[in-house]
Parts: sequence; C-alpha cells; structure tokens
Amino acid sequence: MFDVSFTELMLIGVVALIVIGPERLPKVARTVGHLLGRAQRYVTDVKTDIQREIDLDEMNKLKKQMDDAANSLQASMRETSASIQNPLEEARKSLKEASASVEGLVEQARKDVGSGSSPAAEDAPAALAEPVPQAAVIPDATSGAEPTTAEQSDTPK
Repeated sequence: MFDVSFTELMLIGVVALIVIGPERLPKVARTVGHLLGRAQRYVTDVKTDIQREIDLDEMNKLKKQMDDAANSLQASMRETSASIQNPLEEARKSLKEASASVEGLVEQARKDVGSGSSPAAEDAPAALAEPVPQAAVIPDATSGAEPTTAEQSDTPK
C-alpha cells in the first residue's frame, strides 16, 4: 500500500513511544491495528464488489450474445421451414385438384356405365366373348426333355 521501509517504521515507532508514552502505546497500537484491518477489509470488499460487477457485466454481454445467436437461429429455422412448406402446400393443392378431377372423371364414367351410352361399355361384351389364346408349346432344344410352354422358357432353370 505505502512504500515504507523497515527503518521508516522503526522511526515511526520510536516517535510514537516518545509522544504517546509506554503505558498507552499498546492500546494505541491495538487500535491502529484494528483500524488498518478494517481499512484492508473495506478495500477488499470494494475490490470484490467491483470484480463482481465486472463479471456480471461480462455475463450480461455473454447472455446478450447467446440471445442474439438464438434469435438468429430461430429466424433461420423459420425461413427454412417456410421454404419447405411453400412447395409442399403447392403440391398439396395440385394433388387436391388432380383428385377432384379424377373423382369427376370416375363419376362421369359411372354415369356413362349406368346409362349404357359409353363406347367402352358396348365393346365389353364382345371382348368377353372372344376366346383367350393358349400358350404355345415350344420343344426344349438343349435336352430331349419335355416340351415347355413359351411362358416357362423365359424363366431360368
């Protein structure tokens, strides 16, 4: 605290002994010691309070930086979400329109089938009357085994 050497302290002690006297010197020294202790505690408390305020200020700055980063991240997430949801919403609308169109066509086909005026409905009985062609029998050339049908020759053995 003060730049006082040992010789200066000895000089102060001798002067105090002469001025105060030997009877009161211990009591005065004790009082001065208590006052110096209080002063040191006061200085330490002030330093601690200042350090606490500095730390609190740094914490507030760090908290503000974290809040700014969190807000930035949330804004980025919202933008990304919107950029994903917009095409999905458009696709949903187009699927609804396509679904409505298909339902309209199905309903129209039901009406046509019900009234019997559809050209496909007129061709249906003729198509059912034709016989279904049978599979042709192809002899197996690699071995003299049983003949196979065309459907069986396409599959590996």
